[in-house]
Amino acid sequence: MIRVDGVLVSKGQGGVYGEKMMKGFRVWDPYRSKFAALAMIRSDKPETELTEDLKVLYLGAANGTTVSHFADYTECIYAVEFAPRPMQDLIEVSRRRKNIIPIMADAGNPVEYAPFVESVDMIYQDVAQPNQAEIAVKNLPFLKSNGIVILMLKTRSVDVTTDPKNVFLDTLKELEESGLSVLDACWLEPYHHDHACIICRKIM
Repeated sequence: MIRVDGVLVSKGQGGVYGEKMMKGFRVWDPYRSKFAALAMIRSDKPETELTEDLKVLYLGAANGTTVSHFADYTECIYAVEFAPRPMQDLIEVSRRRKNIIPIMADAGNPVEYAPFVESVDMIYQDVAQPNQAEIAVKNLPFLKSNGIVILMLKTRSVDVTTDPKNVFLDTLKELEESGLSVLDACWLEPYHHDHACIICRKIM
């Protein structure tokens, strides 16, 4: 991935969400994108690298800001979003980038979009639901063997009354018990408070 003077950028056309431009590249702000935060914190991890042959299932695409940066680097993104208002923005983003396939569906019910999604190399999940680990596991049939799962864990969405560290540990356990191999886990401070990232490999 591209960095200019230590700043993470992508090479696509700007003006998607008012992002800054730097030497002809789009600035990928780690305070606005949890994946950009991960890429800054774990810059040495190959699992955080996006490549042009990568096919991604993106769960919780929202308005398409991070999705648009993914599209600058990867072959194809299946972008799943449930809420109607963000979906309107996501569709507009997809008009400008032909490798984004917007899908309006519930990420917790993958049977809804199974006919439209081929096997992918990565599942990236950023869903603010209490059952975030369960949602990731339900979508594993789309992931190729040795594929990567990147789960952005919003601990306060899981249980606002529980210590975020305990939510983090419980989620790690649930993912491991599903058969995933946890490769790395970290907090996204100072960019995102009470947010963590868990990176897994599908070994089945």
